[in-house]
Amino acid sequence: MLSRIAFLFPGQGSQTPGMGLDLVERYPDVVRPYFETADEVLGIRLSRLCFQGDAEELRETSVTQPAVYVASLAAAAVLREKGIRPAVVAGHSLGEYTALVCAGVLDWIDGLKLVRRRGQLMSEVNRRTPGRMAAIIGLPAPQVRDMCAEVSRTLGVVVEVANYNSARQTVVSGIVRGIDEVSRLAVRAGASHVADLKVGAPFHCSLMEDIAAEFSHSLEAVTFFTPAVPVVANTTASYVHSGAEARELLRRQLAAPVRWQETLRLLAREEVEAFVEVGPGRTLTNLSRAEHPSLPAQTAGTARHIEQALEKLGSVAV
Repeated sequence: MLSRIAFLFPGQGSQTPGMGLDLVERYPDVVRPYFETADEVLGIRLSRLCFQGDAEELRETSVTQPAVYVASLAAAAVLREKGIRPAVVAGHSLGEYTALVCAGVLDWIDGLKLVRRRGQLMSEVNRRTPGRMAAIIGLPAPQVRDMCAEVSRTLGVVVEVANYNSARQTVVSGIVRGIDEVSRLAVRAGASHVADLKVGAPFHCSLMEDIAAEFSHSLEAVTFFTPAVPVVANTTASYVHSGAEARELLRRQLAAPVRWQETLRLLAREEVEAFVEVGPGRTLTNLSRAEHPSLPAQTAGTARHIEQALEKLGSVAV
């Protein structure tokens, strides 16, 4: 069995209609309590939205964030039940909350309340100042950053780098008009692809600073513990050393870029033997394979993918 496995938890944009349903059907005793508790705590039928909701329902930020969070925790619980435990964890944007739960920094119900509130506040920002996000593929990050600066200066709007995902993928965030212009410039400069993201607000840019103070109150109301498992933070691409640091980094994360490429580099330097994306989608799996093709990367968000991961990671038979 591989001993140094990194669990990677996905963020918003990874949501898929029906997510979690096959896990409930295949592993009911392990998974059902997460969805039932989430329904009760949030006062909404999150389970119905996950299992039966369509793409448009799941796109609403205040729903998407707890939905992806709970679906990811359920997948992690199945892996844990089968004997797969991480040596280190990291999460992309929203996924950082799941990573902190997995590392023992946050109680999962406290994390659920935080991601619900985070999603509500982000939705409010988008209603006041509509924005979006787009992935620029095929251009180096410094060039994309320069384009954002040029568009911000010439149009007088917010458009910034939100995610440094890989050598070939940089995500930009901001006002709709600014994103449109950066996308146009990127295509003209030779980007191989520009893709709008399935998110409901312009995350990880200065537009989110308006909610930082209010969200800080929510963070202060929650107990954060010292990590029991090493966890890498988005804003620093380095390890979190205390509960107080984890709280502050989550506050900063709202308006700061996600340094995912650096996170993967750190994990590779730490001699991680495999990456496992725990939750819906396969974005982080693809990024891991692109950045570090010599390291195995496995998706583990559905029952079928979890069973494949168990075989490849050398766990007990399912």
